[in-house]
Amino acid sequence: MSTTKAGWRSGRWEAHPDAKAAAKALDEIRDQVDRANITGPLVASRDGLLPASDTQEIEDDSVAAMAAASVGLATRFVGQAGLGEARGAMFQGSLGHICVFPVQGPVLVVVFARPDTTMGLFNVVARQAPALLQDALTTGN
Repeated sequence: MSTTKAGWRSGRWEAHPDAKAAAKALDEIRDQVDRANITGPLVASRDGLLPASDTQEIEDDSVAAMAAASVGLATRFVGQAGLGEARGAMFQGSLGHICVFPVQGPVLVVVFARPDTTMGLFNVVARQAPALLQDALTTGN
């Protein structure tokens, strides 16, 4: 089991008000998501910063920045297509899946899955993380 990383190595996030709440929220949801399929969540801000992560072997800071960009693009794309409000951005790769969900205010959650997880199962399981994170942030504030 990985450990939750809060703050950024340079200390940039230590002063951010969401850092402690995000780290606590990831601690609370770590055992509640389906770990057979989900390999780790990451919390990002809409401005691309990283308050907390429960991932292994990825560049968390780069992923946080790309998460913010992907939600921005999803919002524009869905809006332009007249499909209402964007609820997330999902990507499928040869080595796994990734989904970015807006949670509350400036908070995003990024969820990773194993390559053998079907997109249907990933969609169901990945939606646990934002709901659990929303609850944890709401009760933690």
